[in-house]
Amino acid sequence: MKLLITGSNGFVAGSVITHAQNHWEVHGIARSALPADHGNVHYHLLDLLDEEKLTELFHKIKPDVVIHAAAIANIDFCEKNKSIAEEINVGVTKSIARLCKEADIKMIHCSTDTVFDGVKGYYTEDDLPNPVNYYAETKVKSEEIVLSSSKKNVVARLALVMGLLSREKGNSFLFDLIEKLKNDEQVKFAENEIRTPVDVITLGAALVELADNNFSGIIHLAGNTRIDRFNMAKQIAIDMNFSSDLIMSTNSNSIPDRAPRPNDASLNNGKAKQILKTPMRSLQEGLALIMKGKKEELV
Repeated sequence: MKLLITGSNGFVAGSVITHAQNHWEVHGIARSALPADHGNVHYHLLDLLDEEKLTELFHKIKPDVVIHAAAIANIDFCEKNKSIAEEINVGVTKSIARLCKEADIKMIHCSTDTVFDGVKGYYTEDDLPNPVNYYAETKVKSEEIVLSSSKKNVVARLALVMGLLSREKGNSFLFDLIEKLKNDEQVKFAENEIRTPVDVITLGAALVELADNNFSGIIHLAGNTRIDRFNMAKQIAIDMNFSSDLIMSTNSNSIPDRAPRPNDASLNNGKAKQILKTPMRSLQEGLALIMKGKKEELV
């Protein structure tokens, strides 16, 4: 069985590849420098905006399942560069959904907890999205494309992802936090933003499991701990033997020139617990797994 994953240089995709490589022939796509192929893992350098080359590679690989993890996830960049965000987050998703539909294969699309407005909190899969920034708007559009394209498809809404970087690339708040704490730097975290952080190792396992089962539709992949980002960072500092006094509180929606964020984007993971064998974990369990995984070079 062949698994194709986009955004293969990202740390979410890296976890997927780690979990999938012993049971799948894995093909990763990224547009920047790639690691060398190894075992069942093969990397392909490609700009996903090049639809002709994407189609050519897709037909060459003939995947059985696609996990679409590539996106522009920087909320403020998307707010200031709407056409680029639309092209990549919506346009590329549309192209991949078309290819999967033509091949009659399952597509798993990685979406986000920030599709919600943050008023209610602890959102279930039945709650309707109501985006408050342009990044979230692009993800809502992409969700609709994926779900309407095929009844086989999955939209996996990811909570705040907690993990470290295998090649010191990508967007990892935990990596940045640890680096600053090591240097005794103060770090600001939003006390107004409530999330349900999920560790990247559990997330990778869950996405691979979704690739191999019959589930379709929307699923929330989130941790068991509902916590604001300020207290989350303080807890991480304490657990890693850093001074929690370095963690400073801020309100993300009072900072000038920033796109708005939902206050409470926490996700209810009840469906994931019911559908998946992969256990959802607490903040402390996830952090312990990440640190163990880093030592064993699992991520």
